[in-house]
Order: sequence, then structure tokens, then C-alpha cells
Amino acid sequence: MTRPPAPHNDHTDAEPAGGADLFGALPEHDEAAMARLHTRLAAASQDAGLLDIAYRTLDSPVGPLLLAATETGLIRVAFAVQDHADVLRQLSDTVSPRILRAPARLDAVSRQIDEYFTGRRHRFELPLDRRLSRGFRRDVLAHLPDIGYGRTESYAQVAAAAGSPRAVRAVGTACATNPLPLVVPCHRVVRSDGSAGQYAGGAAAKHLLLDLENGRPPALSGAT
Repeated sequence: MTRPPAPHNDHTDAEPAGGADLFGALPEHDEAAMARLHTRLAAASQDAGLLDIAYRTLDSPVGPLLLAATETGLIRVAFAVQDHADVLRQLSDTVSPRILRAPARLDAVSRQIDEYFTGRRHRFELPLDRRLSRGFRRDVLAHLPDIGYGRTESYAQVAAAAGSPRAVRAVGTACATNPLPLVVPCHRVVRSDGSAGQYAGGAAAKHLLLDLENGRPPALSGAT
């Protein structure tokens, strides 16, 4: 759900019908009023069963994270380098166009991520909507939470654990396309020589997460 564009009047010198511009009665720059209106719209949409995907952003030591959830659970976590606007378009196309910024649905997710970055949480306990992953990729992602906090496994070890020891490259693809990074910890999958390897959030983000889990917590910035 997106806000409709402001009405355009080609006849700027003409008096509106009735002597008044209906939209002129609205405050032009009252951000607080618009925020309250948006909150009421989100609540009404959810109460009416019209909100299929709620989203919010969360500031973190690895940059702003996009969080999106359905009624089933968390469906998407995305880094800024993945282009939040593009991620929302993909969700609209593949899941539902009934999507709206509605932070309240993601309060528990945001709280647990904050706890993770401050070192107070080592495992996420959240309902997940896994529909964006299928087949072997889903098998790989299902295994990742079994890699404990502060531990790593190689791509080859994950392939064996997922039931296809030769599918090392496919494990890399599953991690690269993980729709729930951080919460489903693909950052704990590394190369056989111990080097970090690729990561959807970028190499610096992966190193930061691995350092955090080894006792060097970064500063947390907050939520929006």
C-alpha cells in the first residue's frame, strides 16, 4: 500500500469548486500529524485483514536493516546494500501488494535483534515465514540455526549436514540468497580454509558479526 500522489491542478489560477481547495485544509508540513495518520491507517488495515506484509527499518551496527513480516512470521531481512526499495518491490510482486510500513508487528523482531547486537541474545526465537526458500536451499537454511553462536562451519560441512555432500556450490547459493540473514545465521558459514567468504551484507558486515560472536560487541545505534 503506497500513499497516492498529491492531486495536480493544471489550472493553477482557477478558483476550486465551492471556493476552497479540499486538500488545502491539510497541514503542509505537519510530520507528527502524518505519522499519527499513518499509524491509524496501519492499525485499521491490520484489523480489517488488509495488511499482508508489514515492514519497518532498524538501525544496527551493520547499517539499516529492512524487516518485513506476514501474519505467519518474519519473511525478510535485508541490508541497505540490497536496496530496500527493490526488496519491497520483490515482496509486492511475489507475496502480496498489500504492504505497508507498520512497525508494531515487528516490535519483537527489533527487540531480539537489539539484544543480539548488545550480546544478550545468542539465538533468535521468532516465528518465520519460510515461503521464499524452497528445495535444497530450504534444507540448507533449516540447518544454519544449528551452528551455534560463536561457531562456524564450512560450506562442505553444511552440504553434508543438509544431505548432499557434493553440493558445496549450492550451499553457497543458498547462503547468498538467504531471505532472513542474521536471524538465519548464514554468516557462520565460511570457506574450508577458515576465511570468511562472500556475504549478502558485504564482507565488512560478515566480519563484524563473526567478531561480535567472538566477544567484541559493536555499539548499537537504535531503531526507526
